[in-house]
Amino acid sequence: MTATSLPAPPPGTPGHHGRTALVTGAASGIGAACALRLAAAGAHVRALDRDAAGLDGLARRASGSPGTVEAVVLDLADLDAAEQAAAGADILVNNAGIQLVRPVQDFPPDAFHTMLTIMLEAPFRLIRGALPRMYERGWGRVVNISSVHGLRASAYKSAYVTAKHGLEGLSKTVALEGAPHGVTSNCVSPGYVRTPLVEKQLADQAAAHSLSVEDVLTDVLLRDTALKRLVEPEEVAEAVAYLCAPHASFITGTTLVMDGGWTAH
Repeated sequence: MTATSLPAPPPGTPGHHGRTALVTGAASGIGAACALRLAAAGAHVRALDRDAAGLDGLARRASGSPGTVEAVVLDLADLDAAEQAAAGADILVNNAGIQLVRPVQDFPPDAFHTMLTIMLEAPFRLIRGALPRMYERGWGRVVNISSVHGLRASAYKSAYVTAKHGLEGLSKTVALEGAPHGVTSNCVSPGYVRTPLVEKQLADQAAAHSLSVEDVLTDVLLRDTALKRLVEPEEVAEAVAYLCAPHASFITGTTLVMDGGWTAH
């Protein structure tokens, strides 16, 4: 599947016609793949990102889909606006993330605060905004894009690891509270995905260690992974679509791990 192709649901896949899905960090990478996949299943997708140009490109890619894509330009650091944007969503995909790699003693406190705001507090506020309508309808799906770093730690990624571990806990709490109301909450936790964020990490580490990008990929990023390749965004989107489908109604409070064998060690 190419990066520009519109993913189609497999034959027999239940659709989401009449459902509203909110996907954060939707301008590129995993978020864009999730937005396209849910639109292909018939959902009206609110694609939220601060990258207006990226959202415009996403809307063009979704042209002709059974569903629709609505661009919502918003910085998740505006927590009140984030909560308001989630009102009325049937499906919420918390995907937006940022990364900074530094030793703890050199990690800028303001960057640590910003990362936890975007990757943990904003998901809480988005869920808080979405749940009342989900409870009213007796149906809802919350899918949090976590990471293998929500299950394992890596050096120099204190803020990212902290945020993803917290997201896993938040997701489980929402699952317990949402169960009587027909709302499921789960995490999808991939290893390294072929996204702009990861590609930047590859370039930065190659420059820092005087290595080729290929060597950084196999010897550094994928050192603990049995499958020596990056996860494709469309693969993550299929996992999200599975958790949002009616036949996944008994799956809640858990994590779908897509780490190529990393946590098998």
